[in-house]
Amino acid sequence: MTAAARDAMARGLTLWANPSSPHAEGRAARAALETARRDIATAYGWRGETLLTGGASESLAIALGRTTLQRRLVTAVEHDAVMRAGAGADVVPVGADGIVDLDALAAMLTADPALVCVQWANSETGVLQPIAGIAAVVHDAGGKLLVDAAQMPASAELAEIADLVAVSAHKRGGPPGVGALLVRDLALLHPSGGQERGYRPGTENLPGVLGYAAAVAEAEPDHFALRARLDDAIVRSGGEIVAADSPRHPAIGSYRLRGSAAAAQLILLDSAGFAVSAGSACSSGSMKPSHVLAAMGWDQAAGREVIRVSFGWTTTEGEVDAFIAAWRHMARTTRRAA
Repeated sequence: MTAAARDAMARGLTLWANPSSPHAEGRAARAALETARRDIATAYGWRGETLLTGGASESLAIALGRTTLQRRLVTAVEHDAVMRAGAGADVVPVGADGIVDLDALAAMLTADPALVCVQWANSETGVLQPIAGIAAVVHDAGGKLLVDAAQMPASAELAEIADLVAVSAHKRGGPPGVGALLVRDLALLHPSGGQERGYRPGTENLPGVLGYAAAVAEAEPDHFALRARLDDAIVRSGGEIVAADSPRHPAIGSYRLRGSAAAAQLILLDSAGFAVSAGSACSSGSMKPSHVLAAMGWDQAAGREVIRVSFGWTTTEGEVDAFIAAWRHMARTTRRAA
């Protein structure tokens, strides 16, 4: 979490009162909450509604579970949160590169208008979807586009092409347990009653929202050079990059070490002081086969040798070099054992 986010949360704790209460303390809390809401919307260039939630997973659940459209489409490489919330939705295939098959998407949209959910940057592989092209296909067919932008920096591009956007604070240097659902038109959702214009019940998390607003205002570091350095070292050391030829998020790398189970890699790297995951960090504890890699044509045996490496806000070149040394040692150990 950034220092600015921590300071804002501390201020929120001193201001704390229920923002829905009519007394003076409640009104002051409400004023602070609404200022933060506007700041979050401004960071994304969003001119529609901004519903504050408990994170991107809840935002996605609201959008997919309460859509007013009759059909839902999700891509085969969506986050587990989408697969749960979108149970029963039609699944759009991807190619071996992890990118949505636009022809298949267009063919699936020839029936009734649908809500289409797409993760802009895949949380396992880092693959970036051609979101503007996807939006054009969806809108040409009369559909609506829900973008999972939790992994992405704040971008005004979404304000021009998306109908709903799920975002998360902790991916932006803010606190966990806070997010937002950006909504172009509330008529796209069935209300539930309660707070947030009647679309999300529960007392608002004022300290968390203030922390989010502070974090999203800060420029996110560019990790492209660091990931390129790691990519090069992995390949030179006999490893494989998942979706190497696809456009990828600069802070996410997905790598295979042949002959070494991901679970074993996690243990060795953890003992060396590095926190990585197998698959999406949210589901790596289950160690179940990756549906993302399976959708890209990977068999289970190969998929179980893949780990995910991500860069934090404060990751340095020295830390990357230390990780490379640990990975090379792990690779040498694997080759000797083979």
